[in-house]
Amino acid sequence: MDRRKFTMAAIAALAGMAATPAWAKLFYNPDTNRWEEREVSSGGRRGKTIPKEIVSYETKYKVGTIVVETGERRLYLVLEDGKALKYGIGVGRDGFTWAGQHKITRKAEWPGWTPPAAMRKRVPDLPAYMEGGPDNPLGARALYIGSTLYRLHGTSEPWTIGQAVSSGCIRLTNDDIIDLYDRVKVGALVVVHQG
Repeated sequence: MDRRKFTMAAIAALAGMAATPAWAKLFYNPDTNRWEEREVSSGGRRGKTIPKEIVSYETKYKVGTIVVETGERRLYLVLEDGKALKYGIGVGRDGFTWAGQHKITRKAEWPGWTPPAAMRKRVPDLPAYMEGGPDNPLGARALYIGSTLYRLHGTSEPWTIGQAVSSGCIRLTNDDIIDLYDRVKVGALVVVHQG
C-alpha cells in the first residue's frame, strides 16, 4: 500500500473512532479474531455484556470446575446439564507449559505483579514489582492457582489470546477474566490439560 492510501485509511479509521460513542469501548474477541465494540457503564467497570458462548461439554468434573485445554487455546467453566462457558486463552510458550490440578487459592482485582526471580534473570530489565493497573501484565483480575507461581489472569495485550506466549500463566482478555472472576469462588478446581 502506498503512503497516500495508508494515510487515507488511517484518517478514515480515526474518523470512525471519533464517531464512536463515549459509552462504547473496543475489546478483542478471540473467536472472531477482531476488535469489537462493547457498551460499558458510566462506572467504567462493565455494562451490558455480550454473553459468553455456552457449549455442550460432557465431563466428569463438577459444576464450577475450570478446565484449561492448552492445545485448543480454550478454557471451559463447567455448568450444569452437560454445558460449559467457553473462553479464548493465551498459554505458555514452549518450555513453559504445564499440566495438573490445583484449586484457586486467592482472587485479586487489579493485582500487583512481582516477577519471579527466574523471569527477572531471563529479562533483567523487569521491575522488582509493578503496581496493579491497565498496563500491568496481570490485567484486571487474577485467580491464583494453588501454591504454584501460575495464575489465570487478564492481559493488557489482548492480541496474544490464542497464542503460546506466556511463562506458564493462562491469560484471558480483561473482559473475560472479569467475567470468570465473578463466576468462580476460592476453592474452585482448576484442571490444566496439555494437548
